[in-house]
Amino acid sequence: MNEVPATTVAPIPADDAAHLLIVDDDRRIRVLLQRYLADQGYRVTLAGSAEEALACLKNFSFDLIVLDVMMPGQNGFDFAARLRADSTDLAQVPILMLTARTETDDRILGFESGIDDFLGKPFEPRELSLRIASILRRAQPHPAATQVTHVRFGAFTFDLGRGELRRDQDLIRLTEREREMLRLLAENAGETVTREALGGPGGAGNERTVDVQVNRLRRKIESDPANPLHLQTVRGAGYRLLLDG
Repeated sequence: MNEVPATTVAPIPADDAAHLLIVDDDRRIRVLLQRYLADQGYRVTLAGSAEEALACLKNFSFDLIVLDVMMPGQNGFDFAARLRADSTDLAQVPILMLTARTETDDRILGFESGIDDFLGKPFEPRELSLRIASILRRAQPHPAATQVTHVRFGAFTFDLGRGELRRDQDLIRLTEREREMLRLLAENAGETVTREALGGPGGAGNERTVDVQVNRLRRKIESDPANPLHLQTVRGAGYRLLLDG
């Protein structure tokens, strides 16, 4: 992380300010992030390890986790996967991963672990702030669509306004990126949506990472992900969602 300007007075966040959990074993990085993000109006809590983070999550409610990869004990990939497998509301907290490991395979591993976005180190504080704001904005309930509000495919119903996917009456957990991808596919049902469009604002990933996220989504909505009935590949172009009826 590049240096951030010092402030003379620590700002007091608003009562309804988003609460961020910063998880990084480097104390200097934690303090810099806390100072910068507090200046941006966020409430910030710090943790130096996965276990400290888990203790914080059990005692406080968070709107987003900023997670380092390389930490003592459980690494960031494993911690993200652990949260996503949790049967409580902890599985719903968006995760922005920070790491110096920026190879494509690392990005793919991060998305497979259930993260919502990925930012390589070193990074510009302004980009971090924009990515956090983008994730938080996507996590907010969307106003109901004026025409089509729900789509159905197989045993599944997707609420475009709320971004909720249900199998019969059971709520299916989606990452924010999966939710945005499914919304885009549903809004353009039957039509081809390009990989570039599915990558999201700022290009959340290259073609391989988009394919990984689509495969994760298929495992949630297809009885046989290897032979999808609903989320189909359009070779050389992208993907399309086929609805019932």
